[in-house]
Amino acid sequence: MLLNLKEMLSVAKKNSFAVGAFNTTDVALVRAVVEEAEQTNTPAILQFAPGEFKYATPYFFEYVKTRLLDSKMPFALHLDHGKTVEDCLMAIRAGFTSVMFDGSQMKFEENMKITKQIADIAHIVNVSVEGEIGTIGTMGNSDEVGVKDIIYTNPDDVVAFVDYTKVDALAVAIGTAHGIYPKNFKPKLQLDLLQKINTITKVPLVLHGGSDNPNEEIKRACEIGIQKVNISSDIKQEFFKTVSSILNDTGCFMPPKVFNPAIEATKKVVHNKMELFGSLGKAGLYK
Repeated sequence: MLLNLKEMLSVAKKNSFAVGAFNTTDVALVRAVVEEAEQTNTPAILQFAPGEFKYATPYFFEYVKTRLLDSKMPFALHLDHGKTVEDCLMAIRAGFTSVMFDGSQMKFEENMKITKQIADIAHIVNVSVEGEIGTIGTMGNSDEVGVKDIIYTNPDDVVAFVDYTKVDALAVAIGTAHGIYPKNFKPKLQLDLLQKINTITKVPLVLHGGSDNPNEEIKRACEIGIQKVNISSDIKQEFFKTVSSILNDTGCFMPPKVFNPAIEATKKVVHNKMELFGSLGKAGLYK
């Protein structure tokens, strides 16, 4: 079952949980997320940043779409951190059901203008759009973009942005960063800011940089009003840690014997995230 982001997150918002959005760069990571979702009766979002899209090539998404359409589970196929109109059109042409335009490092008015332009195009073909206000940090060890100094989302901008652009979801900056945090670095989410934003807009809210944050803060953020949590580094780190361990311990280089255990290890991380976000077993809510 292939849904757009608006369809996916409206159910999550109504039932107070968040859906995991996993950056599944290749077939092994796609399998880990899809198979765990099917095993646990859980909705999920598969997403690809522009660099991941170009690595996979558009032909790969013919397989991805077929796999998701053949499943009974609710899935969305999403472009993460599109930086240009062309990025978003590239994904729409490939059959993605939602796209994100990340204009967070632009001036506010320019961000609104281009986000609206993309939303006007995407909505014609039933594709959802995610926008972003504020900036996400970066640890420098991730595929996703980010900045050194986080600019927190200004609640005063939220209503104007959503009303003008007609976005279907809004990524907010409350203190997370892309990548794995260095040892002894302790991120702290501004949950009071999230609560304030949630009271002034009905649009589903998105948390980027969801990997490697304290579980209790992520869980609370989902309870307060986050409906989509992006996970990339956590699943990739587990996958490649397992691959590296097998190669080092056995010297085996046969893909099934190396990748299958890595997929199984990654499924455990995916399962834990689904449980943390409150989405585990919630596929039955989608009709």
